[in-house]
Amino acid sequence: MLNLQNGKILLLGILIVAGLLVPVFVHDTYIRHLFIIAFIYGVVAASWDVTLGYAGIFNFAHVAFFGIGVYATGLTAKLLGLDPWLAMLLGGFAASAAAVVVAVPVVRLQGVYVVLVTFAFSQLVLQLVISQSQITGGTQGMVRVPTIWLPGYNFLRDYKFGYYYVAFGLLVVTTICLRWLVRSDFGLSVKALRDSEDYAVSRGIPIAWQRLKALVASAFFPGIAGGFYAVYLRVASPEIFDFSTSSLILSMVLVGGISSIYGPIVAAFLLTFLSEGLANIDNFAEGRFMLVAAAMVIVLLFFPRGLASAWPLHLGRKSARAAADSAARLKRV
Repeated sequence: MLNLQNGKILLLGILIVAGLLVPVFVHDTYIRHLFIIAFIYGVVAASWDVTLGYAGIFNFAHVAFFGIGVYATGLTAKLLGLDPWLAMLLGGFAASAAAVVVAVPVVRLQGVYVVLVTFAFSQLVLQLVISQSQITGGTQGMVRVPTIWLPGYNFLRDYKFGYYYVAFGLLVVTTICLRWLVRSDFGLSVKALRDSEDYAVSRGIPIAWQRLKALVASAFFPGIAGGFYAVYLRVASPEIFDFSTSSLILSMVLVGGISSIYGPIVAAFLLTFLSEGLANIDNFAEGRFMLVAAAMVIVLLFFPRGLASAWPLHLGRKSARAAADSAARLKRV
């Protein structure tokens, strides 16, 4: 009989195999496109949950990190001629560097003040992009961003076959890294700070340092996802900073369930396909966001902690004391 851990591994293995087989059976380029967008949103939503769910930081800068990845990749690939693969990686480092800037005032703030500072940072980045129109294209954005390539392979003529596997690989790698992060001593320490700050501090866990590391680590993959978004669509537009984008990805985190890496990823698929599916129906095209919002309310009404709370393999949270006692090993390392 399978135990809980083996059951999770088996299920994840099945999902990965299914993901690998999707392009083999799905030939419609639009459906493949929806999968690619869902993969990208899944990376951002799962990374956002590291700070929002696991670390308890009410951070609203993750869409800005995503947008920084978009523009860092677009600018270096188009203006500097950097290889798009390297430009995507640079987008991740640029987002993490921006997270350091955000973390300086945020690590010692609480509640609504964190929301205000991180939201203000997102608006600051947007205004910077618009004001530097001679470089960024301003409100018109950048077009014809160079795309990724492989020797002897053309990504632009394969009906999104190659893009699908790159996006899928990015999602898988992100999920593995984030799961390792939240289950590590560092992950236990930020969960302890989230649940009982006073007790965690008494066990020798530094507040500012751990929160700074949480922000920096959680920004890296959204930056890479933003870079891939730019080379996939070949466009870098300030619309990526819109409140609608933030609300959509935040909805994925809340509907999927905070403190669950897998929940936001599942919600990214559900909301992406639901939103785009309704857009193709004449009577629902204009009101699709209202219907999506209504569906979100229903989900949160029955599952206040998101869909992850209904997951049969959901393990729940460790107590603050157990997390802090385990994370106290950091003091001795």
